[in-house]
Amino acid sequence: MSDMQLQAEQGKTPVSSGNAITFEDIEAAAVRIGGEALATPLLRHPLLDERTGARVFIKAENLQRSGSFKFRGAFNCLNLIPEEARPRGVVACSSGNHAQGVAASAQLLGMPATIVMPADAPAIKLERTRGYGATVVTYDRETEDREAIAAALCAQTGATLVHPYNDPAVIAGQGTVGLEMAAQATALGVELDHVLACTGGGGLSSGIALAMASRSPSTLFHTVEPELFDDYKRSLEAGTRLSNAAKSGSICDALMSVSPGEIGFSILRKLAGEGVSVSDEEVLDAVAFAFRELKLVVEPGGAAALAAVLSGKLPIANAAVGIVLTGGNIDPQMMVKVLSR
Repeated sequence: MSDMQLQAEQGKTPVSSGNAITFEDIEAAAVRIGGEALATPLLRHPLLDERTGARVFIKAENLQRSGSFKFRGAFNCLNLIPEEARPRGVVACSSGNHAQGVAASAQLLGMPATIVMPADAPAIKLERTRGYGATVVTYDRETEDREAIAAALCAQTGATLVHPYNDPAVIAGQGTVGLEMAAQATALGVELDHVLACTGGGGLSSGIALAMASRSPSTLFHTVEPELFDDYKRSLEAGTRLSNAAKSGSICDALMSVSPGEIGFSILRKLAGEGVSVSDEEVLDAVAFAFRELKLVVEPGGAAALAAVLSGKLPIANAAVGIVLTGGNIDPQMMVKVLSR
């Protein structure tokens, strides 16, 4: 039995940093979230294959409930909160996608939610988070500590903190993306050589890598990050967790974590291959390609993996490659900017 399952059985909320998760936790999460999370499609497009020289399979999590993969981890985590703790609600920190995932999950489960969000988060993410009934507390990401703000809110109300990536229940829920992806590829008679996912704190990436290690062990997983926020790439190369100097400065607002999460890094240092970084220009090109050619709406942070394959960051000629489009919550103004370039 995993630490997470043991905590749930003992009536404890599984949010402690450092707790390991297992493949069985991901399987249990898939059952737990199955009635609410969408099984997103695994898509192909001949033009993408032509552009890359590979067979590319797109896991379209931009079509997920609340607009990103974050719903999976949030709903799994909130389901494991004991009944007696639920009236006190939850608190989360997020630039927008985890915010919406937690808010939507809390709404479904009848729990109050307070979300700490940067004041410069995309307007659509702020609006949608409030639309799910959550209270939004904004902060200045350059001068204020969001985790300190969240901790103070939890201390005041007794709410449960739902970390965006350094939480075993969140990672297990997000790992269901990899579980689905492996099953869908197998159903198509395909063995994926590589899988790439947009990476911030590493909750999704570590969950996918863990699922692939069990269901498709020959698949090599790669993190993809913005150039100024390539802490995972550098940390994997160094063998220890490193931080980013910058706190802002990328259009990929969903991927600007300070450093790798402790739990995710402990998984990815064993299971991940070479990390990849992409420029803002490459990301903008990928968002435009997704809209114009694939007919998919993707936000900049959700398009990093697509940007990596379009810009040739890995030698993938003739390979079967899976990429995850992690989110589609793009401001209309940003889309206008993308399409008018």
